Amino acid sequence: MKLAAAVLVAMGSVASAPVLAAQFDVLVFSRTAGWHHESIHEGVAAVRELGRLHDFNVFWTEDAKRVFNDRELAKYKAVVFLSTTGDVLDDEQQRAFERYVRAGGGYVGVHAAADTEHGWPWYRRLVGHMFVTHPAVQSAVLKVEDANFPGMERFAPRALVTEEWYEYGTAESKGLRYLLSVDESTYRPETAKGNGMGAFHPVSWYQQFDGGRAFYTALGHLPATYGDPVFRHHLYGGIYWAATGAGFRAR
Repeated sequence: MKLAAAVLVAMGSVASAPVLAAQFDVLVFSRTAGWHHESIHEGVAAVRELGRLHDFNVFWTEDAKRVFNDRELAKYKAVVFLSTTGDVLDDEQQRAFERYVRAGGGYVGVHAAADTEHGWPWYRRLVGHMFVTHPAVQSAVLKVEDANFPGMERFAPRALVTEEWYEYGTAESKGLRYLLSVDESTYRPETAKGNGMGAFHPVSWYQQFDGGRAFYTALGHLPATYGDPVFRHHLYGGIYWAATGAGFRAR
């Protein structure tokens, strides 16, 4: 009897032990009103796996009405726009997202997030550069512009990477800090709209913006990219910084 009682007490103490909370919660939003990238499925799976690896919770949706309001957005430390395209939020939802960022929320834009909400000036400044065109998918040399940021530790200074190299308009914000660029001399950037961006072709950047934090990476067109551990670490670095503001020394 004494042994049985001791076992029950031990079992009870285990059952009542507090459950440790995850680092933070992240919303992944992948609604498209234009081109729909087939890599979105792999992108959602990759963020979920990063959540398991790095102990953060992930909620994925394409239902803007459900989550883009003050009450729901307040649950998340960062919102990932995963290859969204076109006009995905109405005016009320846009205002809610602006309030979210101004209250200290984080934004992560992946690939076609720069081809989203072209007519919303605040979003244009948030994302930093807007998509204009791209050539065919090609291999090219990716260059590190700044390694002093979370998730940049695994990039070689120059690396051969295969991607749909987005070209952008001029910077929409003055506070952008660039992390990656592509060497246009290593591929054919010709498109119907021009011959590339020239000497400096940005690929990833971040900024403090309107009370919150914004990170963007152009990588992520191909489904297989989301299985690349270097890219995954880069993506987690952006999520981590957007959610917490930690992880690097400001220069």
